[in-house]
Amino acid sequence: MQFKHPEILWALFLLIIPILIHLFQLRRFTKTPFTNVAMLQKVISESRKSNSLKKWLLLFTRLILLAAILGAFAQPFTSATTALQEKETVVYLDDSFSMQAKSNGISLLEKAVQDFIKNIDGETEFSLFTNEKTFKNVRVTDIQNSLLSLPYSYKQLNLNEISLKANSLFSQNSGTVKNLIVVSDFQERLAAGNTSLDSTLFAHFVPMQPLEIQNVSIDSVFVDDGLNEQATLQVFLSGGNEDGALPISLYNDDELIAKTAAKFKSNGEAEVEFTIPVNEQLNGRLSIIDNALGYDNRFYFNINSKEKIKVLAISESNSDYLNRLFRGDEFDFQKYALNQLDYSNLDNQNVVVLDNLTTIPSSLQNILRTFKNNGGTLIIVPSINSDLSSYNSFLSSLSATQFSENITSDAQLTTITFDHPLYRNVFEQEVTNFQYPSVKKYFKVQTSLPTALSLDGGDSFLSGDNGLYIFTVPLTLENSNFINSPLIVPTFYNMAQSSLQIPRPYHNLGEATTVDISVQIGSDDILKVSKEGYEFIPLQQTFPNRVRLTFDQNPTEDGVYSILQNEQTLQNISFNYPRTESQLKYLDIGTLENINTMDSVPELFEYLEAENNITAYWKWFVILALLLALIEVIIQKFVT
Repeated sequence: MQFKHPEILWALFLLIIPILIHLFQLRRFTKTPFTNVAMLQKVISESRKSNSLKKWLLLFTRLILLAAILGAFAQPFTSATTALQEKETVVYLDDSFSMQAKSNGISLLEKAVQDFIKNIDGETEFSLFTNEKTFKNVRVTDIQNSLLSLPYSYKQLNLNEISLKANSLFSQNSGTVKNLIVVSDFQERLAAGNTSLDSTLFAHFVPMQPLEIQNVSIDSVFVDDGLNEQATLQVFLSGGNEDGALPISLYNDDELIAKTAAKFKSNGEAEVEFTIPVNEQLNGRLSIIDNALGYDNRFYFNINSKEKIKVLAISESNSDYLNRLFRGDEFDFQKYALNQLDYSNLDNQNVVVLDNLTTIPSSLQNILRTFKNNGGTLIIVPSINSDLSSYNSFLSSLSATQFSENITSDAQLTTITFDHPLYRNVFEQEVTNFQYPSVKKYFKVQTSLPTALSLDGGDSFLSGDNGLYIFTVPLTLENSNFINSPLIVPTFYNMAQSSLQIPRPYHNLGEATTVDISVQIGSDDILKVSKEGYEFIPLQQTFPNRVRLTFDQNPTEDGVYSILQNEQTLQNISFNYPRTESQLKYLDIGTLENINTMDSVPELFEYLEAENNITAYWKWFVILALLLALIEVIIQKFVT
């Protein structure tokens, strides 16, 4: 038991005074009875015993009465240990797409918002944050409308990020009770990274679970151009029932152009194919009807007219390997000997390959430096008889790279840097039994560029990124069989592709995306990106023959967007929400430590209210004092 005014209890020591008085009044006196009063001795003795009992009863009654009065003034009460401490409340409300799942006909997010608004005290000040929004030091009436119209987000904070964000909203006062309320469906990816919460927080988790855990999603598409006038659009879905058929529709803008049914396998996956015209622009939208999550029932993609990558080779080699590598429809390839080169052709190229040149003239060096600075991609393949002073003069002006010496020694290319941008998506897994090419002569190199391919001694075979790639090995058949290796195709193809970031059929929101638009604009001109009701200006970098657009924070909505110059459409680009929440797999929060789990939002607030309750007993002490006063009256009247 606790007391609001415990200092009053010191007055209980004053109760010793009536005790002393009572003892003083009950002192025994020795009396000698006379003969003539001896007959009254028995009557007097009995009267004294009765009077003594009455005085003791009155003493105890009055002592307890005074103690009860003092207790009432001290105001005794009982409560939890945290009831008297100041409280701070921070709420994380999960508004991710998985909260679209339904429970009793409404989405989990709608139910969480309604329960929160109904149960929190209107006078309670708190802070609330979602995956993208933050409301600090507010009352529920301040943000009620915002919560009821809260949009879903494709972003999802994990537990570590939730803890860090909550700590930034709590004060630095160590004497307060910091309640963190987490309302979420707790998908497994919420536990990515460090799952431990700050031990100074009182964490209360409220899991929201749908009635049915099944969701069908359109995951991705792939366009196969084929060999004829028709291309194949492959669509991949997941989450369906085995042997179940789900209608799927294909639209070009708002026009329905095809419809079929997806049949699912035992693993819940399905694949359907549509036939579409080759080399025709298509603003595609795929659509299904599914009652679980709504965001992944549509998928946007687009097909633009293909833009060829312009590749120019300055070569003194008799080999035609470059002609074979860049002969496809994706490339516009030209090859010149050094003495036949028209330098003005370099201005319009995306890629320049220096192949087997003995020396690099200073006039060409100056033009190539300008070409590289303007965003072009430069690939350097040395000659066995390369003039190192000429090469080093050129390389030092581009990067901290120098050829040091010519090594004559048999070696093998044994190491592929699989996380290098050139090979990041080439291999399904790291290859260990690859038939690696051999080398007879190569140049040692000192460079700050990342190594993509290495020889067995650790020396670089190919280094570079960001538009500059340097081979240390002459690629003639007399020196190396690399040009006959399967590895040469993805190597040169990806180097060329990196020069012009052609829009893919679709991109995911939230991922950094770079797109090159082949257009010439003035210094004050800008490109805009828009769809109906939504327009923004992306980060852009201007080069002489193209503009590079970078998408990161924008857009925030899925759809097919138009890239505009002076309100004229240059081409289209599509964005989709990432499908990371489509698989409804939930975290077992029982495995987490230092948390308090509640079944519902109302139950949580009942618990918090009980934790804050203070049970006062002063009224019972007053009632006891009144009863004791009544008992004293009864004793005075009826005890003789």
